[in-house]
Amino acid sequence: MNAQFIPPHEPLPGGPLVIQTQGYTPRLWADRTAIFFTNVQGMFFDNAALTETLMDQFVHAESYGSRLVPVMGLLYQGGVNAVVLEGAPDEALCRYFAEDLGLQLPEIHVLSHADYLALGRSLESETASPTHELISKLIANDAPLVDGFVTDATIERIARRLGKRTLSTREGSKNGNNKLLLHRHLESMGLPVFDTELASQPAEVGACIQALAKRGFRHAVVKSQLGASGVGLMKVETMNTEPMVPAAFFHEGPVMVQGWMETGRNGITTVHSPSVQMFLDDDAVYLYDLTEQILSHESVHEGNESPPPYLDALPDLAVELFRQSGVAGQWLHAQGYRGTASVDFLVARLEVPGAFQAYVCEVNARLTGATYPSMLARHFLPRGAWLMRNLMLKEATSGRAVLRYLEKHGDLFHPGMERGVIPENFILNEHGRVKKGQFLCIGSSTAECHELLLNAERDLPIDWDYLKD
Repeated sequence: MNAQFIPPHEPLPGGPLVIQTQGYTPRLWADRTAIFFTNVQGMFFDNAALTETLMDQFVHAESYGSRLVPVMGLLYQGGVNAVVLEGAPDEALCRYFAEDLGLQLPEIHVLSHADYLALGRSLESETASPTHELISKLIANDAPLVDGFVTDATIERIARRLGKRTLSTREGSKNGNNKLLLHRHLESMGLPVFDTELASQPAEVGACIQALAKRGFRHAVVKSQLGASGVGLMKVETMNTEPMVPAAFFHEGPVMVQGWMETGRNGITTVHSPSVQMFLDDDAVYLYDLTEQILSHESVHEGNESPPPYLDALPDLAVELFRQSGVAGQWLHAQGYRGTASVDFLVARLEVPGAFQAYVCEVNARLTGATYPSMLARHFLPRGAWLMRNLMLKEATSGRAVLRYLEKHGDLFHPGMERGVIPENFILNEHGRVKKGQFLCIGSSTAECHELLLNAERDLPIDWDYLKD
């Protein structure tokens, strides 16, 4: 049963209701359909330098958006949706989604990022004809909404040409991902925030680092206002008072220089990285899953699991995370953003048993790496546990072969099972073979999910490495 969650203080008078449905997804867009452009390369909007850095770090980035294929019908439940990918998805995996899992897949179109940008420019200059091949196909789709990873200028122009509307405003999408705007709001609401200095230009970063060093910090982190997948974030030693911070970090204005939370300082024994999954509709903010982020040494996302394995040792933590997420969610709603999002935290576990400090790191106003596994896991096994890892295959193989190996050993999930592995997405190389993938394990406990992953690793005659998105 869904339980209503009311924060201890009302962050925004007259704002949307905050509702907790932990372990169950809300009904999401129950009566809506959409055309979704997987514009992952638009996440920095018009910051070309950071966008280039992001793409350099992705492996075959054009396959990233294919994660949307299995969940599009869960997110928009009103009819036949359409998704515009940057590269074609794996056909065998799509058949598994539709024929075995019974998921409603969207119409699939392919448009490279270069062609996406070219279409945006032609629409800006009003030279794009309604007979443009993709435009003519999308005009025929009855979906009233146009959406994307972010609502950028191109999304807005396409929506206007199609006679449709965007789900979020452009300002809401951009501001909702802005770390400095969020930091200022959390501070104004009296929530815990990191020790923070602001630098308006690269020459001011050194003085900010020195100020943090005087407070006992051994490391600091420099954050641009917009960031994703570790891009726009740089960890430095406070002994280094002249770090080489890229000018692109200052594209949106001042950067934040923050003290780095680490073990051994102020009684901190362990640092955790939980994340609360959210959904924002017109009237409410839903908090529907609590996960632990699996991060690299550089604090880059490599996977997620739910529920976090340490909750029993910190009995008050979940309530506090949902409380702070309610404040952040109402702020995000006020920006004009609608759809799925997440609130990422850092939690310092202290020497006193059960004691902790929780800080919001950022809000991701978009579909995130945790959105897809959470939606699938909660759809097939509500209240269960799940684990998602990004795996790089040392030797590329076919998607059909990966599915066949999992099926042969009884690892592949089918509806009605209480545990199993769902290949969430395959990242394909230039020959259409699987180079990387996201694998979702669902079961009754996180320990069982980890066992499933180990079994799959043993059963697949393929070597792999764990890595980031």
